[in-house]
Amino acid sequence: MGGASVEEYEDKTLVCVDCNEEFTFTSGEQLFFADKGLKNAPKRCKSCKQRKNERIAANGQSFGAGAVRMRVEVSVNCALCAVETTVPFRPTQGRPVYCRDCFLKMRASVVPPALPLH
Repeated sequence: MGGASVEEYEDKTLVCVDCNEEFTFTSGEQLFFADKGLKNAPKRCKSCKQRKNERIAANGQSFGAGAVRMRVEVSVNCALCAVETTVPFRPTQGRPVYCRDCFLKMRASVVPPALPLH
């Protein structure tokens, strides 16, 4: 296994999006993220991340295991053609959202065509 080592990374100081306090993204954590294929650095310090996870768990328990999630429909403008459309999710800050036509065009251009069998 010829992967990266912890020595190839340096500790980074990041700022938590919830409490605005600085926290350290250690070289070991960066190696772990890289090994898992994670591209984005963490946005929250450990204590804010734990509080967020506890809120999510509490919300899940309050609705019960068999609860049906409410369907969300959000109105947005496509990042490519600017047409107004609706999407069945809440867009993530900083990520583009596309209408169905643009999404399918982009997806078709990314997926490599199947190779013919000889």
